[in-house]
Amino acid sequence: MDDKDKVLNLLKKNTLTVISTINSSGQPNSAVIGFAETDDFEIIFGTYNDSRKYSNLKTNHNTSFAIGWDGPITVQYEGVAEELTEENSQKYKSIFIKKNPQSAKYEFNPKQRYFLVKPTWLRYTELNQDPWNIIELDFTKQ
Repeated sequence: MDDKDKVLNLLKKNTLTVISTINSSGQPNSAVIGFAETDDFEIIFGTYNDSRKYSNLKTNHNTSFAIGWDGPITVQYEGVAEELTEENSQKYKSIFIKKNPQSAKYEFNPKQRYFLVKPTWLRYTELNQDPWNIIELDFTKQ
């Protein structure tokens, strides 16, 4: 299994992540959310348009995630979030709801919005070996 497959497999095994955003005053905000991923390492998630993360991402599109806290393998992920429009959201909403079927009940709520995050950098760490196996992917150089 190559490095990218290892990272993608960990993303696929997890349904929850911690998202971190920055508000307009520079203060951090973190929250546990459900997510899905594409084979291009993009992250998809939904949130209400009156949430703190929503208003933060409208003013600062940069975000980060911590994925995989149930075991000794984790991913740190940084990326740029884009709110999906009605025209481009159906494909991504379908991927998200397939992985998180309990979220289908929010799909038609008028406050619900969906985001697609394109990765800029990620670090996969296997802490269960010595030395740790670390894989870094820099998407700004690809």
